[in-house]
Amino acid sequence: MEILAPVGSPEALAAAVKGGADSVYLGGKRFGARKFSDNFDSGQLEGAVAYAHDNNVKVYVTVNTLIKNDEMADAISFVKFLKDIDADAVIVQDTGLLRAIGRVDIKKHASTQMGIHSRKGLEWCSDNGIDRAILARELTADEIRYVIEGSPIETEAFVQGALCYCMSGGCLFSSIAGGRSGNRGECAQPCRKRYASNGREGYLMSTADLYCVDHLHALEKMGISAVKIEGRMRSAAHTYLTSKVYSMTLNNEMTEELEMTKHLLMTIFNRGYGTGYMGGVTNVVQSRYPDNRGQFISSVQIKDRRFDIRGTDIGIRDGLSIFRGNDKMGGLRVTGKGTVTVPFPISDGIYDIYRTYDQRIDAVKNIFRDVPELRGTKSIRPSVFEPKIAIRGKRRTELSFYVSSLKVLKEVIPYADRVYFDMNAETDAAKDMCDDIEFVTILPRFSPADEMREGAVMVHNPGQALAADGHARYGSYHMNMFNSMFPNVLDQVTLSAELSKKEIKMICDRYSGRLEQMVFGRIELMVTRDPEMMSTVLTDERGYEFPVYRDDRGFSHILNSADLLLLDHLDEISSMGIDSFGIDLRKRPAALASKAAKVFSERDTGKKKEIEDMCGSFTKGHYLRGV
Repeated sequence: MEILAPVGSPEALAAAVKGGADSVYLGGKRFGARKFSDNFDSGQLEGAVAYAHDNNVKVYVTVNTLIKNDEMADAISFVKFLKDIDADAVIVQDTGLLRAIGRVDIKKHASTQMGIHSRKGLEWCSDNGIDRAILARELTADEIRYVIEGSPIETEAFVQGALCYCMSGGCLFSSIAGGRSGNRGECAQPCRKRYASNGREGYLMSTADLYCVDHLHALEKMGISAVKIEGRMRSAAHTYLTSKVYSMTLNNEMTEELEMTKHLLMTIFNRGYGTGYMGGVTNVVQSRYPDNRGQFISSVQIKDRRFDIRGTDIGIRDGLSIFRGNDKMGGLRVTGKGTVTVPFPISDGIYDIYRTYDQRIDAVKNIFRDVPELRGTKSIRPSVFEPKIAIRGKRRTELSFYVSSLKVLKEVIPYADRVYFDMNAETDAAKDMCDDIEFVTILPRFSPADEMREGAVMVHNPGQALAADGHARYGSYHMNMFNSMFPNVLDQVTLSAELSKKEIKMICDRYSGRLEQMVFGRIELMVTRDPEMMSTVLTDERGYEFPVYRDDRGFSHILNSADLLLLDHLDEISSMGIDSFGIDLRKRPAALASKAAKVFSERDTGKKKEIEDMCGSFTKGHYLRGV
């Protein structure tokens, strides 16, 4: 089993090698999910691969963002370049890009953003030329064991570092609410912000970091091919310490050196640690603070600017930070033993002390001080991407309504060509009401057992699409269709909610399959497995309110604060060749459903104000701005 380390800089590459990593993953200047990391230019990438291979370390390169049509040629060129410099694999999220590089002779790893979390997901990967799947982080250890049994491909699991609050590959919060797409490598981390809910206030979606050292041997026994450390945005020292902790543990080097390395890891970056969902569906949130405070030492009494450190392992030259609640009072370096004198004014009282630096980290940095000079001679050669033109033209665009209750269903039936109904206790009754209307069951977003229903179904990930083979299959916008290379295997697919008008038109001109565009409703920003998040309203620091509902499977769905409303643009969208308008009325009152269904059926822009008044707030989403 490989120890796979994150590399965001040449220094971190040396640190990973010295720390005992078997493989590393890193990114170029484009197409990587960590856009704000230093990353590597083409020459550095070639040098990095050579340096790693000289040290018997494999290199996997991230091309794991969603790719627009007008970027596809450059993305293909980049993957061919990676093959030319002997990179060991490319990590891909976009299924259109995967199809486009199918003939490039390089191993392909499915990013965790693909949402692979079932046996059918792994089978789909095998059928589509993928050599390894990076499993969704929402899986428990028991589910991983079940899913990978008899897997036709290699599998990889995250064991260390930041844990997304949202289900893998499905987060639209940063994009829709903040204009920076996580699917495009620009996540603004809205889950690390403060929210209020039902009298509670704090960092209600900020997860503790993964720390799964105790699960390492169990994962190896299951047959996991590699365990992955998150952290390309973190320091080289962090890369070294995490690599060493996991490599020593895997090799059963249970020594004092290992314990010291664990201690230093807890100091160099610490916003709280846990095992995520590995040990079961438990609370993953550390809501007191979202940032790195280092290692918590103790609460102390400060009097006359002095406090006692006897009985702790704090050493001379260690760095400490002093907090009162969420307020940082300041930091200092320890200069003596026994007691510490605070070098800035501070009132008497009880404070929390965190160690932010251990002087032994200086010695660690010396281990990888000699950073390799990474150079290369090969260049990225331009590729041509010219998909066939699809003759679509303006057509009668159908109305598809997303519904979760019988009351709302009754209101939309007179106007509906199609109904997407949530899979719940009322699904059978709803189907009986739709004798003359196409009825599609919305499958659950997460299902390691590949649950299925009779008849037409809406799918959200590649595994579900394969599991539903033989059914009429409709892809939701969580399939992340971002370009015209998206496989034309579904009966209809909904375009990504992050596309602009120009990008939608570009896809319509080049894709022959049926397409749906969302035109009304609250976009689903997140789905989380957090057992502590109940049906509520989350209010952010700007006063925006995000409705949350918890489904009968224990997953919570966080919706946008405003409704998408593209009533003014229906004719324009139809003229592109869109086959269906998506109107999401789940968890909405029957009165709004009745009004919206009638207005959208008649395309009555004069009634737009009435809908706006019933909604409260509205947005055009990314239709005019894109990402």
